[in-house]
Amino acid sequence: MKITLNPDEKLVAKIKEGLKAKDGYCPCRVAKTPENKCMCKEFREQIEDPSFEGFCHCLLYYKSLED
Repeated sequence: MKITLNPDEKLVAKIKEGLKAKDGYCPCRVAKTPENKCMCKEFREQIEDPSFEGFCHCLLYYKSLED
């Protein structure tokens, strides 16, 4: 398993701007709750799923099954 940033540098920069503006909370979500603090609960749970491969909700991170 490997977690990497999205290869789209412009998208990553935009998401990081949003994270900074929202004090580390997912810019794609309205509520500032512990579940939405980046790396969000949804993606942490997806990381734990051995069969999941894909992006987090906001497309910042990608979980690959290959090392």
